[in-house]
Amino acid sequence: MPARPHVFVAASTALLAAAVIPATVLPALAVPAEAPHAPAPHTPLSLDPAARVLVSPMSPGSPDLETSDPETSDPATRAPETSDPVTSDPVTSDPVPSAPVPSAPASPKRPGAPGPAAGPPAGKESFRHDGSPEDEPVTAEALRSRANGCDQISNGRYRTRESTPATIPVCDARGAVFWKADMDIDCDGQATAHCNRSADPYYQDTTAYTQADGKALNPEELPYIVVPLSSSIWNFRSSGIRGGSVAAVIHRDKVQYAVVGDTGPPGIIGEASYATARALGISADPSGGGVPSGVTYIVFKDSEIPRLDDQETITRRGGELAKQFIRDN
Repeated sequence: MPARPHVFVAASTALLAAAVIPATVLPALAVPAEAPHAPAPHTPLSLDPAARVLVSPMSPGSPDLETSDPETSDPATRAPETSDPVTSDPVTSDPVPSAPVPSAPASPKRPGAPGPAAGPPAGKESFRHDGSPEDEPVTAEALRSRANGCDQISNGRYRTRESTPATIPVCDARGAVFWKADMDIDCDGQATAHCNRSADPYYQDTTAYTQADGKALNPEELPYIVVPLSSSIWNFRSSGIRGGSVAAVIHRDKVQYAVVGDTGPPGIIGEASYATARALGISADPSGGGVPSGVTYIVFKDSEIPRLDDQETITRRGGELAKQFIRDN
């Protein structure tokens, strides 16, 4: 086999380089044993702005970046972590960008992030037009404020007594009709300790509408009102009013829920049972009780209940209908 003279030339060159290069430089040229695949010191390094690279300490002007070996790197000289993590290729040790990690959805509790829409407290999700929560009783003033003014529905006006002028109109509203009048005491119905022939010279033992068992209403126990018999002035049935329709009766600061329980003379308006007057703080004496004015009667349309003597239902439905009346008017 022919001799290879270039082998001796390469060896001579290596010996000459070792003799010429100062001993202080040689340690910098050594490649660490922990990184056998790191590029040689004389190999130009590519500075990729998107990745961290291994840079030789010899390179002039090189940035002080984190090396690929976390155990041999000085923590004080590590560059701050960037938001794009990288991995190291096991063969080339070149930094390889990892797949992007999707961001977690923002938490509504995170500072600066919008939270859920504010709402009213539990149990008070709705408010009436007067600003009172739905779970509070309707006030007399709130009802009176909605029964202010008059869209007259009656063809004429009513008297409070035979001897008084006809000045009382029946007014229409959303979901109800109303009038403002006096209160005379009606003791008709079942005879009781305070409602009987001895106590009331005009006493009758019947009522236009009866309770569930067919008996006349009990005027001393049941809050009811009296509507005028149908006439050319007004037919209450044409307004959605019938026996058992629910009504709110207001006097001063009190509200009493009642039902339509009896009918009276066709030209007179403003009468209620003994129980209604007593609940409102009005004198209930059938002979000389009542008040000459200041009572508002609101009767809710199409609101009749099946049992006129069911006072629990009267109170509950009355409260619901009163709130609806305020919302609608």
